[in-house]
Amino acid sequence: MNFSLEIGPNTDVDAVPALSDVYITMLPGGDYRETAEKASELVKKGFNPVPHFPARSMHDANELKDYVSRCKDGGVKQVLIIGGGRDPAGKFESSFQLLETGYFEKMKIGIAGHPEGSPDISDSELEKAMIDKKPYADYIVTQWLLDPQPIIDFISKQSVPVHVGITGPLKITSLIKFANIVGAKNSLNFLKSNFSKALDLLKPKDPNDLIGKVKSHTDNFHIYTFGGLKETNKWLKENSYV
Repeated sequence: MNFSLEIGPNTDVDAVPALSDVYITMLPGGDYRETAEKASELVKKGFNPVPHFPARSMHDANELKDYVSRCKDGGVKQVLIIGGGRDPAGKFESSFQLLETGYFEKMKIGIAGHPEGSPDISDSELEKAMIDKKPYADYIVTQWLLDPQPIIDFISKQSVPVHVGITGPLKITSLIKFANIVGAKNSLNFLKSNFSKALDLLKPKDPNDLIGKVKSHTDNFHIYTFGGLKETNKWLKENSYV
């Protein structure tokens, strides 16, 4: 199995687990130059950095060009193109518009997938966006999920590899909070119906529970640590994944 994970631009590179692919977030209001700089630092440490390119955070084409150039100059070979959950800062309103620019030529391109939908866009719009984006994509990274069935259904409809989003070993109470934020409806219901006892809510949920149910459909898993990098690193080592 192949694992990747996400870090922020301010994460200490020495704390990153020994995985090949390390994604770098660019949150709303963030500075793309910090993400590009962190990507360059990761290259020097032997990682394959995958910076996020959130369309709605880009002010204009010149800024996007500069971001791409900084990444390429730093040795970046792979990117994740996403919409980004915010009002548009400039002319770009969707990840498809970034893909259309052609600026990412000769780079490996990942796009976002939402098997459980998104609070920012309707299901019909999501389906159309996926059809539009897929010709540009080498693979898909999904939102993090806990209910295996939407993942399996989603994978069965795709023509490119799917990297399934999972969480690190977080407490159920934390997972419920994050599921509410990202609009993971099925996973939220899954949590509420499967973990009702107080003791269950206080225990970290083992990501292997989900991995075991979907690994026959994909070899690729993308970890959202939600700040729990130390715990995720420990879990990866305990399971001999690194």
